[in-house]
Amino acid sequence: MKRLQTAVRWDMRLQFRNGFYYAAAFIAVIMTIILWQLPRAELPTILPVFVLGNMTVNTFYFMAALVLLEKGDGVLEGLIVSPLRQSEYLAAKLVSLTLLTLVENVAIVTAVYGPHYNFLLLVLGVGLMASFNVLFGFIAVARYDSINRFLLPSILLTMLLSFPLLDYLGLWTSPLLYLHPVQAPLLLLKRAFQPIPAWQIGYGVVYAAVWIGLMFKASQRLFYRFIILKQA
Repeated sequence: MKRLQTAVRWDMRLQFRNGFYYAAAFIAVIMTIILWQLPRAELPTILPVFVLGNMTVNTFYFMAALVLLEKGDGVLEGLIVSPLRQSEYLAAKLVSLTLLTLVENVAIVTAVYGPHYNFLLLVLGVGLMASFNVLFGFIAVARYDSINRFLLPSILLTMLLSFPLLDYLGLWTSPLLYLHPVQAPLLLLKRAFQPIPAWQIGYGVVYAAVWIGLMFKASQRLFYRFIILKQA
């Protein structure tokens, strides 16, 4: 536990030094200004979409940027011979980036919508989606050593993540979308502002947790393959 706490503090300092917090604050201000221009009656529908899109930047891409930064600085090579375990490295990134996006998105929603939303379900939805995105970001970037090679595949991957928005926006409805990992946290974000059936809340929590567990295991395997063994 002490190693994990130290790793979380190190990650937070690293993120601060490299301007991640400034970037998150800038994005928060811009998003708040944009959302202030929209009719209040539409915000319960629009806010989950904005929150979901914002988390793509400050979890998926921030995680990818941290991994590439640490690869370039040789940090990950040193990590291999340090007492810090792979699981603790991943958990530290997950905790630090999830805390960052929680603070940012709660601040945006409260500034735009006031306190009249379900705080617990917003935090739960953001926390689960952020955790998934962080791990997905590691899985996506683990094999790459430069942002140039990673950028195009990352755009395609984030497009795949957005498929449940087709159902949310009424563009395409299919029960198959309930197999998509983003459908679960999206429903929790929706419930923070709109009523949904109780079974969807249960599905959202359980299904998202299952995916996070699977992604964590997959991240550990890829860490061993691409960072320890340095396989191509």
